[in-house]
Amino acid sequence: MPTTTLLIPTTDGRADAFAAFPDDGERHPGVLMYADGFGLRPALRELAHDLARHGYYVLVPHLFHRHGPAPLVELPEHIGEEVRPALMARVMPLIEAHTAERARSDADAYLGFLTARPEVAAGPVAVTGYCIGGLLAMRTAAAHPGRVAALAAFHAPVGADGPDAFAGITAEVHFGHAESDLTPEALDELDRALVAANVDHTSEIYPGTVHGFTMSDTDAFDPAGLRRHWDRLLPLLDRTLSDGRGPGTKQR
Repeated sequence: MPTTTLLIPTTDGRADAFAAFPDDGERHPGVLMYADGFGLRPALRELAHDLARHGYYVLVPHLFHRHGPAPLVELPEHIGEEVRPALMARVMPLIEAHTAERARSDADAYLGFLTARPEVAAGPVAVTGYCIGGLLAMRTAAAHPGRVAALAAFHAPVGADGPDAFAGITAEVHFGHAESDLTPEALDELDRALVAANVDHTSEIYPGTVHGFTMSDTDAFDPAGLRRHWDRLLPLLDRTLSDGRGPGTKQR
């Protein structure tokens, strides 16, 4: 499973990124994967590789490229609760500086780059993201209804932009929430907003999970939550990105 380091031209310079894809000489459906706030690191490469093994070309950009190449913050091998507050104090200013306008501009560049890759099949793509990356994935899908067929976001603040932000989404959607992030009442409110926007979606709280449950290098990691994430994500991509041959999925 090759990994390629790339530089994506944007309106504010080049964004470093990596891509994972099957080494079979075929073209595969494209997936734009947005990292969480801790950014590009082995845990994200593992997620990208696992998804690519199912027959997808997965592009993972460095979200905060305007501040320099990754890594901007030196991370330990394991992000435990004892170091998380100090790391978040360094990461939050980067997240706050990444405005909705910057996110939309980057999304244009990322999608253009992804769909132009020779390894990527023609047709629509998917976007997925984790934590703040899930919000960026949602914004990308809303801004590009004709190009994004599937949207998946996990432990993400997808309601942060208000209910009107869902209006442009034509992709099929799955939102997987941490139990610690969303109450059942808030889930019902979010569901009503998605229904009002006529979004084809599933949105559920993953039992027993806390924020960050997909990230294998954190104390929040929950293996059952990660399996549930794959059980929701892979069928969604299979339904929406099939090019007639199917994406060539491989069972986990």
